[in-house]
Amino acid sequence: MACSLKKSFCSKSFIKKIEKLNTKAEKEIIITWSRCSTIIPTMIGHTIAIHNGKEHLPIYITDRTVRHKLGEFAPTINFRGHAKNDNKSHH
Repeated sequence: MACSLKKSFCSKSFIKKIEKLNTKAEKEIIITWSRCSTIIPTMIGHTIAIHNGKEHLPIYITDRTVRHKLGEFAPTINFRGHAKNDNKSHH
């Protein structure tokens, strides 16, 4: 089933930033807190710094990332493995 870009959400202020850079044909990092915004084709070729709760992680947007959410590329939790419990006794 095809995904409709009309139904996807993208912050209006964020779209304005992208369009402003596209008209100037400049490449600079765009900082955003909008993790729920959907990646649209006009974002291709830009580097977007997505907030993960602690810092902004720079992500380069390609054609393969279109229709995904920005938050998918900036994980909020760093998994360090399962806790080792030495107190268990095996009988």
